[in-house]
Amino acid sequence: MFVLFEEAGKFLAGRILSEADSSLQVELDSGKRVKVKAANALLKFEKPAPAELMAAGQKISEEIELDLAWEFASEEEFSFAELARDYFSADPSKPASTEQQAAALFRLFEAPHYFRRAGKGRFRRAPAEILQQALAAIEKKKQVIAQITAWAEELAQGTCPAPVREQLYKILFRPDKNSPEYKAVVEASRAAHKAPLDLLQQAGAIASPYQFHWKRFLFENFPKGTAFPAVQAPPVKDELPLAAVRAFSIDDSRTTEIDDALSVQGIGSGTVTLGIHIAAPGLAVLPGSPIDLLGRARLSTVYMPGYKLTMLPGAVVESYTLQEGRNCPALSLYVTLDEATLAISGTATRLEQVPIAANLRHDKLDAVFTEKFFDAAVASTPPADVPWGTELSFLHRLARHLKAQREVVRGKPENFNRPDYNFSLDNPTGQEPEGNEKVSISIRKRGAPLDLIVAEAMILANSTWGEWLAEHGVPGIYRSQASLAPGVKVRMGTKALPHAGIGVKSYAWATSPLRRYTDLVNQWQIIACVKHGRTAALAAPFKPKDAELFSIISGFDGAYSAYNGFQAGIERYWTLKYLQQNGISELNTTAFKDQLVRADDLPLVLPAMGAQGLPRGARVRIRLGEIDEITLDISSTVIERLDVVLDDAAAEQVDEEDNESEIAAGPISIAVDMSDMPDDTSAVAPAAT
Repeated sequence: MFVLFEEAGKFLAGRILSEADSSLQVELDSGKRVKVKAANALLKFEKPAPAELMAAGQKISEEIELDLAWEFASEEEFSFAELARDYFSADPSKPASTEQQAAALFRLFEAPHYFRRAGKGRFRRAPAEILQQALAAIEKKKQVIAQITAWAEELAQGTCPAPVREQLYKILFRPDKNSPEYKAVVEASRAAHKAPLDLLQQAGAIASPYQFHWKRFLFENFPKGTAFPAVQAPPVKDELPLAAVRAFSIDDSRTTEIDDALSVQGIGSGTVTLGIHIAAPGLAVLPGSPIDLLGRARLSTVYMPGYKLTMLPGAVVESYTLQEGRNCPALSLYVTLDEATLAISGTATRLEQVPIAANLRHDKLDAVFTEKFFDAAVASTPPADVPWGTELSFLHRLARHLKAQREVVRGKPENFNRPDYNFSLDNPTGQEPEGNEKVSISIRKRGAPLDLIVAEAMILANSTWGEWLAEHGVPGIYRSQASLAPGVKVRMGTKALPHAGIGVKSYAWATSPLRRYTDLVNQWQIIACVKHGRTAALAAPFKPKDAELFSIISGFDGAYSAYNGFQAGIERYWTLKYLQQNGISELNTTAFKDQLVRADDLPLVLPAMGAQGLPRGARVRIRLGEIDEITLDISSTVIERLDVVLDDAAAEQVDEEDNESEIAAGPISIAVDMSDMPDDTSAVAPAAT
């Protein structure tokens, strides 16, 4: 005697060796003996042999029409043997053959959308409306599978279907692994043995490398677009006194968000008052207001060559920027100094209207206000025919003094040998680049005199206000660094802790409220201190241990990192474009880490074959290889050694600068999961450095 039984969702058949009330001992064709529960024994038979029954049953089951079987089935619960009798037997009083019963069992079991299981070997017909829904879903799934196959074939043939193109960034960087577009790319990549990015690029999905980088950034950071809703900048309602100063700002010509300005009074009297004036949107834009919500959504202005996304709408920026010829609401820090020794004798913070006499542009004045000019001014009176020469000469002397004081606290000098680079595109001002514009890259020495003046004034304001907030018991957003030891990073928090890298007791970003949301938050806190004095902790928008303040810090950290990463990447794109446009095939470089070298006259870090084992700081000439504008990758080969090994002091300087800089060495990372692809293509797109 044989038995057909179910075991873990599978049907097996074998010879019955023994039988008890609740179980059977069965020998399979393989010789294996198994214990089968009596409830799982569905059909006992004497012939044919088990293997023949299984084969015949499977063959006959394929011939059973499910629609017809559903029609034959009883409205009540039924067994597979009953359905086999009704479907196969011309005489309802005669049972179906053993093979036909097995076939009915197999067919019923594999069609749950037609027949619901009601027990071992028993079923119930699915309701008509449920059946229709199930059939529609099955048909839809078949169509989706067919569509995936068709799209995969198109991709393999070098054509990108429109739906895949529309989902390009989602597929690559934030995929829905159940979407047909994603599955089509994976299937085509596996079949073609190509990485997804290579496959899509060859299929024409990426028409413009620049747009690829730009739209990827927008997809990840501005999924709802970059347009601002229509808002009006509220006026400052406070009655502010007019400051008796002539203030001036120092910025690049392209700067529209003019946050800070300076004034100097009392030169020649023995006591000088330095005024540091910061645009005060915080007097009008209140926490929770529509404009505040816009600023908090972006958290910072995004900068890139030839374009920027401002944190606040242009009309709002225009209302509060420190525009020359206007009296502008400002948060001012006045610092009283001894003109001879530059010792600080007092500070005062005020809310006022500040007359902005001039917006100076350093790119137009750097050639005038040089180190030579200021060195000469120290020895004699600055030329009277140079506008602002007297004020700037004093400020430069003060900046050098403040920097020297910070370096004592810091423990070593701030030396920046590498220059800053300015990118200029030939696109119209304010218009989004297309990616093929002519690019020029100019070099500007880091720490240029005008930069030093502004930087030291802002450090003075940020550190002074940081300590002032702490004295009032008002929390702020601080940047701190415990030490200059390797690996000790700058952190953001709400406590006034030392910043070893700058050399100050505390450092609260507060001087760029039009460009950084943290600065706007700190400005609200400082305004509360100005207005309420020692009771400011009760009146400030953010209280100690305020969860909202920690949320802002967390959000800003993530956004600022993403924005800086994009800026570094897009500057790398334009640097590679510059090489192409100018036909540059060789560069002088400096080795600094592993196989990486840094170009001497361009903002470019790249791997160089032959740089292995070179000492840090060694200078070599390299020949450039192919450029990939999508991955931002470029290879090179060392062709000449240009100098001997640097001395220890110079090498240490290279180390310090490398630790303080952001390195964008490409290539980009891709999110498509290729774990099911062959080994030779699973690592085609390595992660970014």
